Amino acid sequence: MSQRFHGNRLRVGRHSQQGQIYLLTAVTHRREPFFNNWRIGRLLVRQLRLAQAESLANSLAWVVMPEHFHWLLELGSGSLSSLMRSIKSRSARDINACLGRSGCVWQKGYHDRALRQDQDLQAVARYIVANPVRARLVTRVHDYPLWDAIWL
Repeated sequence: MSQRFHGNRLRVGRHSQQGQIYLLTAVTHRREPFFNNWRIGRLLVRQLRLAQAESLANSLAWVVMPEHFHWLLELGSGSLSSLMRSIKSRSARDINACLGRSGCVWQKGYHDRALRQDQDLQAVARYIVANPVRARLVTRVHDYPLWDAIWL
């Protein structure tokens, strides 16, 4: 099966609904660890916060790992695809400008999972923000600079 065909199949049936809670994951191009530099990671964080300020999403929890990010959110206005297109294009522009480079920052597409309203969202958030500990980047979540959750 070709990569192009497979990528199109992933989008078939994708549906987004305002007010729905989603767990989103996006990965950098060729898994380039741009966010090993936390200052570069803050450029992505700025875009996540801007999406909230623009009522595109209500952020519940997120973590920026060296080569990907996880974002637990309630979808606001617009669709998942427009939200992710905005986050990825704006952050890529900022990252490339900061690094004095051009080219791809993100892999095409993203992974999304709709969560049921009755799921324990705090447990999902804890799992998300504990990623740096599981990856052995830090020993305590609070030692990692690129995460946030509404349950602090």
